[in-house]
Amino acid sequence: MFSFIYTEFLFRPLFNGLVFLIGVMPGNDVGLAIVVLTVLVRSALSPLAHHSIKTQVKMKEIEPEIKELRANHQNKEEQAKKIMELYRRHGVNPLSGVLISLIQLPILIALYYLFWQGLDLTKGNLYSFIPHLETARMEFLGLLDLSAPSLFLAIAAGASQFIQAKLMQPPLSSPGKKSNESFQGDFGRAMRIQMIYVLPVFIGVFAYNFPAAVALYWTTMNVFAIVHEGTVRYKAKKIQYAHPIPPTNDSRQKRNF
Repeated sequence: MFSFIYTEFLFRPLFNGLVFLIGVMPGNDVGLAIVVLTVLVRSALSPLAHHSIKTQVKMKEIEPEIKELRANHQNKEEQAKKIMELYRRHGVNPLSGVLISLIQLPILIALYYLFWQGLDLTKGNLYSFIPHLETARMEFLGLLDLSAPSLFLAIAAGASQFIQAKLMQPPLSSPGKKSNESFQGDFGRAMRIQMIYVLPVFIGVFAYNFPAAVALYWTTMNVFAIVHEGTVRYKAKKIQYAHPIPPTNDSRQKRNF
């Protein structure tokens, strides 16, 4: 059942969309089709991603209040209760980002497998209304062979992953000095270091060991996310500077960005 759902509702629609786009691209350029398909899918998912980024921005805004609550309430149950009240007061759902990521993940995985497996036009996955392609040009813009690994695109995938991780993660702080906060702070810091510095290297090495189509997809996805997140955060900062929210119980102001 899972295989049927994945094939019929994710892989086949994306595969047919890619074949259609290749057919309308100049010179049947597979690379251009990959870029356009990735942008279209990310644009369709952007409302979900937009909500997730807004949640991250709001969480960062109320971080000083959260630290103050943790310092003033040593009892864990009372601390959790006060923090949840703070979330409700500011309209923040800390789990929304996780849920949104879970919704997007199957679609992004299907895109990845589509490019990783290569474009096999002999498979019977085409819909009847999609024209069959006799040939498809694997040289992206006539320069990069997408059927073979590309060092340039592998570096681009790793570099774009690094930039995106820097935007998503809060600034690294020094290890906590208080004993009751040191483990949690050090663990969070270690995870952020891995996301910012280790994951991009892993992505770059991984991309270099697969056809360049995978690296092109990953780079396009990251660039789209960087532009989107940068735009949202820029708008949020403008609103924050123009209308700062004081940390009071009655100060709930809607952020439209």
